[in-house]
Amino acid sequence: MSALELQSIESKSIEPQSILPKSLLLDAKVIVVKVGSSLVTNDGNGLDRAAIAQWASQIATLVKQGKHIVLVSSGAVAEGMQRLGWKKRPTAVNELQAAAAVGQMGLVQMYESCFSEHQLHTAQVLLTHDDLADRKRYLNARSTLRTLLDLNVIPIINENDTVVTDEIRFGDNDTLGSLVANLIEADTLVILTDQQGLYSADPRKDKAAKFIQHALAGDVALEQMAGGAGSSVGTGGMLTKILAAKRAARSGANTVIASGREADVLVRLSAGELIGTHLQTTEMKTTARKQWLADHLQLRGKLTLDAGAVKVIKQDGKSLLPIGVIAVDGNFDRGEVVACCDINGLEIARGLVNYSANEALRIMRKSSKEIEKVLGYVEESELIHRDNLVLL
Repeated sequence: MSALELQSIESKSIEPQSILPKSLLLDAKVIVVKVGSSLVTNDGNGLDRAAIAQWASQIATLVKQGKHIVLVSSGAVAEGMQRLGWKKRPTAVNELQAAAAVGQMGLVQMYESCFSEHQLHTAQVLLTHDDLADRKRYLNARSTLRTLLDLNVIPIINENDTVVTDEIRFGDNDTLGSLVANLIEADTLVILTDQQGLYSADPRKDKAAKFIQHALAGDVALEQMAGGAGSSVGTGGMLTKILAAKRAARSGANTVIASGREADVLVRLSAGELIGTHLQTTEMKTTARKQWLADHLQLRGKLTLDAGAVKVIKQDGKSLLPIGVIAVDGNFDRGEVVACCDINGLEIARGLVNYSANEALRIMRKSSKEIEKVLGYVEESELIHRDNLVLL
């Protein structure tokens, strides 16, 4: 059964309690909440204190219920523009970075002020892709966030816009939210937006659009519906949210996409009310190391595998040997993360490679016994060991 067949209802006749037995937030203990710029700013004119105070109040309620909350928040650039007196959003990277740097001061200051009214402390955590791509920095970030949660501190996370470039950006806070969910092994990712949730088409353009209340995260029908592969239509930012849910699902996290305009939306979701779109994972929680591998957005290269290698990796859970590789792309070193693709270019896995790109080119299509003869030495008999390989 496809995602859309699971549950689609008319957007005008939503009856939350009648469709699913409970909200995916009801039993969640560790939750990542992502709020977009429109929910924390006054139409781009700086931060909305009343709105942020409401988020602080709702999150404080969830903390009292014994839940651990991480908040991924936008709004730094808008606040920086307001503080600098800029009426128009700049296009130059250095000016955007400057606005983000100035705005971060106001953003964290306001969150700290609002949460302090509930006797809660906050902590600012700025991340870049490099923080999650480097194994040591990944573990440090993970340890820091877990410690903050144990201390009942609310981490306020944003991308480190003051230093990132286009090549290493997460791209959007939906993606960042999903990566943080994987990083801390969250139970649920909540993406709050200015829309009710997901629709079968853009409801602003198509009156026949169906509201989707429940689906499986990672169902390809959702991506096609939102303008992904095989689709000729697109519906704005829906695709990024669907892909974020797919990524979060890899580590066993469910996703809820709901309107941040709903009164007390987090509290009501936590009480079991079915608000928005609930995308359920079918995955068991994977090991932290394999989550880290799966979360890499910037890969160093690609290995194309023959049908036999695809089978032993996917069905038999074995390591990737050089003989199963038919093409090598990229300029990677030993120990870097590469994609493993079938002959059609579909990525089936990714992992830490034991040989550089030049070495891989020389030993591909060779048996493991021939590695020493070709290279003059043997690092490992496998190109990627199964313990360093994660299926996608």
